[in-house]
Amino acid sequence: MTGLDDTDRAIVRMLARDAAQSAGAVGRSLGLSQPAAWRRIRKLEQAGILRGRQLRLNAESLGFGVTVFLGVKLATRGRVSLEDFERAVSAIPEVQRVEHVLGRYDYRLRVVARDIPDFERVLRRRVMTLPGVGEVEANVLLSEERRPGPL
Repeated sequence: MTGLDDTDRAIVRMLARDAAQSAGAVGRSLGLSQPAAWRRIRKLEQAGILRGRQLRLNAESLGFGVTVFLGVKLATRGRVSLEDFERAVSAIPEVQRVEHVLGRYDYRLRVVARDIPDFERVLRRRVMTLPGVGEVEANVLLSEERRPGPL
């Protein structure tokens, strides 16, 4: 798919707000038939612009009241492979996101926990015991004003 037209952009915005909308609902909002809307959505998916539809859970309602962002710098001694670290950290259920970044730290992790003592347990028993972990910095999320949305 070479370029997006105004209708494609409108579809992306609509689905970014509510990915559960049907092709019929999208079409009605944009003055398209259900089959035309479905074809456009399918083309956006095939082009890799739309990648799946996600269900967002409310961590706090599920008993996870603390979110912490961890900056992790791998130790230079031992030279653990990035793949080994990524595989090990991804196996920790409390780690919701693993991002390989450029800067002071090698990785940025989003970790949820029930409370601060639970986070300390996750940090000490799970994260700090991973292969290659050197320096770690924690930042506790106080509030989240904006959720990821359309570009």
